[in-house]
Amino acid sequence: MKRSLAGEAAVVGIGATDFSKDSGRSELRLACEAVTAAIADAGLRPSDVDGMVTFTAESSSENHVARNVGIGDLSFFSRVGHGGGAACGTVAHAVAAINAGLAEVVVCWRSFNERSGERYGLGQAGRPVDTSADRAAYSWMTPYGLSTPAQWVAMFARRYMHEYGATSEDFGRVAVIDRAHAATNPHAWFHGRPITLEDHQSSRWIAEPLRLLDCCQETDGGQAVVVVSAERARDLPHPPAYVLGAAQGAGEDQHMMTSYYRPAISGLPEMGLVARQLWAQSGLGPQDMQAAVLYDHFTPLVLPQLEELGFCGRGEARHLLADGHLDPGGRLPLNTHGGQLGEAYLHGMNGIAEAVRLVRGTSVNQPADVTNVVVTAGTGVPTSGLVLGAAT
Repeated sequence: MKRSLAGEAAVVGIGATDFSKDSGRSELRLACEAVTAAIADAGLRPSDVDGMVTFTAESSSENHVARNVGIGDLSFFSRVGHGGGAACGTVAHAVAAINAGLAEVVVCWRSFNERSGERYGLGQAGRPVDTSADRAAYSWMTPYGLSTPAQWVAMFARRYMHEYGATSEDFGRVAVIDRAHAATNPHAWFHGRPITLEDHQSSRWIAEPLRLLDCCQETDGGQAVVVVSAERARDLPHPPAYVLGAAQGAGEDQHMMTSYYRPAISGLPEMGLVARQLWAQSGLGPQDMQAAVLYDHFTPLVLPQLEELGFCGRGEARHLLADGHLDPGGRLPLNTHGGQLGEAYLHGMNGIAEAVRLVRGTSVNQPADVTNVVVTAGTGVPTSGLVLGAAT
């Protein structure tokens, strides 16, 4: 039987760089800026940190970040794989380490020059051939025109439309919500630039049925969070965002963005696995959430997330969107920071930071009476999720 870690730790610090398209500085510097800001926000010193967690995709090691920001001895460090699917997993690792006595103050971070440096959206075709198993798996798709993330997701989106009657307009409502929240967020790249559903429908095709405004932006920047025990959190400056649930999930016959060999490809079973763990750990359910921060690298994959998390039945997410339940002011506001489509594409780490602000009551788009927030990481890949709450 799995032991629940619910309420044993809390996120107490968040920090970020500016979000840009050309940072003009190294990824290491971005990491150091974000980590330094998060530690300061927590009311701690770099020397207090004894654990660090990041992504396998991160270019700056804990060694270099630690020595540049003044962190001393490290008793715990780890990395989580699978691109954006790692985001919430970094916090899960931090919570596990603290609960096991391996560390007391853990920093989780992600930084990259994803616009001015290596652009993930370009996909596999231009990358050097290597001998990894992932690259070998992609070799079965790339020669047939399935080379980029947008092309991979387009396959899932088309099947979802076929099975449930969803339309491009249904996907577009996600983009409209994100951009509405980004428009009032001074830190968002698309601050002051909302869109309409008509704008979405007139944006150019990228890979049908995905339009330009279905695809997340590319960002240069960094984001970090600090995790400590619930006991220590009570003595720090900000209201703790308690980790009530933290889970990872890889589904049966899982691939990286191309799980086409399953009996059905209109759902996200790995997110369903995460959801079941989150609700079991926290003792909460969809009805107990006052906001949702869902990974939105492509709008079509937001809909099955809502379904896997239990906010609605299979194929019903489009009605949830059309009825305005996820809009600003709705009963479950979605991505109040603007999401990766509106604020920044930081592999989901900025979504965790927004969930912390929601629990603290300091989001620029703060809904009333937020107690619990669900957060998800990247979809189409082995993934992760969190439930953050104001009380244990």
